[in-house]
Amino acid sequence: MADAPVPAKNEATRAAQVLEASFADAGLDWESPAPGSYVVQLPGTRKLATTCSLIVGAHSLSLNAFVIRHPDENDAAVHRWLLERNLRLFGVSYAIDRLGDIYLTGKLPLSVVTPDEVDRLLGSVLEAADGAFNSLLEIGFATAIRKEYAWRVSRGESTRNLEAFAHLTQRPAD
Repeated sequence: MADAPVPAKNEATRAAQVLEASFADAGLDWESPAPGSYVVQLPGTRKLATTCSLIVGAHSLSLNAFVIRHPDENDAAVHRWLLERNLRLFGVSYAIDRLGDIYLTGKLPLSVVTPDEVDRLLGSVLEAADGAFNSLLEIGFATAIRKEYAWRVSRGESTRNLEAFAHLTQRPAD
């Protein structure tokens, strides 16, 4: 009697091949530190890059991406913003770890891992990490931004990468 095929392994192999082809087609930098494990760099415009970890399991694809460290201030406002934003996300959601650092997590069944779905999932990660980056900084790090701006101005340093936060750093008119 012949051994029955192992669908989970075949599905995992297919999903891994789809991921690798999708990364290559998108021109993304990626590596596979272990079979079924991938680390891909998603280039951003506000956040330089978002590192995204994907793991092909026996039945699902898991995703984890670092967004931003624990906010310095306004934790409740940051967490509320994240929860409200979760309602609009596709395939991923914001989460916090035991240190309060903010991540995106997601899990999909292997049966839906296709090039289009990988593109959609990575697009969701990029929008949720890069697209939200300045808003999260503004809510959770406004004091640090103001201090950094003042420090740079006092030393004649460039403030170009703080331009998005000009409304936080400009003194009100008398």
